[in-house]
Amino acid sequence: MTTGTHTPRPGAAPLPRMIAAQAALETKMLLRNGEQLLLTVIIPTLLLVLFSTVDIVDTGAGEAVDFLTPGILALAVMSTAFTGQAIATGFERRYGVLKRLASSPLPRWGLMTAKTASVLVIEVLQVVLVTVIAFALGWSPHGGAPAVLLLLVLGTAAFSGLGLLMAGTLKAEATLAGANLVFLLLLVGGGVIVPLDKFPPAAQDVLGLLPISALSDGLRDVLQHGAGMPWGNLAVLAAWAVAGLAAAGKFFRWE
Repeated sequence: MTTGTHTPRPGAAPLPRMIAAQAALETKMLLRNGEQLLLTVIIPTLLLVLFSTVDIVDTGAGEAVDFLTPGILALAVMSTAFTGQAIATGFERRYGVLKRLASSPLPRWGLMTAKTASVLVIEVLQVVLVTVIAFALGWSPHGGAPAVLLLLVLGTAAFSGLGLLMAGTLKAEATLAGANLVFLLLLVGGGVIVPLDKFPPAAQDVLGLLPISALSDGLRDVLQHGAGMPWGNLAVLAAWAVAGLAAAGKFFRWE
């Protein structure tokens, strides 16, 4: 036997491999969490099927599924990037998981990158599922894929920043209650199910500046009405993304 063949070589794995491994772990944990599946899969699916097949809410002219699908896509992004990530990260912080990960060879920015990658994987699965169900319900989309992709990316960045800000500054119990409350409020008042023009004019101006409203309206302009780049909605999402991520980076506490 050659001398030194089995000599240990301690050291950290290459950074891309560490990020990929952490992202895979984060994704598995999300998929195994019953509450996360309720938020990310079951609720959006049930809302899409229920309101597309039962005439409960006046969605205006045209098929209800054409109005609802863009809103459900926006809801799926919010449920994963904001609600799910805030709750999961908040409890990881409470139980000291983030503190231990921060002391590992994986840098903190690498951990955030892995979490972001995990969110994107879940969102891809959500978009595929919602799209398949919507087509089965008779959805007829219009518009271009680049505008949709840009809206989804900016929406993810905006909600991710807000979710990390909440998880990194509040106690886990407060994050759990706050994230679920925000989810319900934005579901009702963010143009997901109920059109914004059903609200009083003064409320419409305020609600239109919310990230969920900008995302759902932007997707609806493109997918339902065949519009080009919805620059106004993109600007609102970009502002929320910059503000949320900057605040999360400054105020996030790891323990």
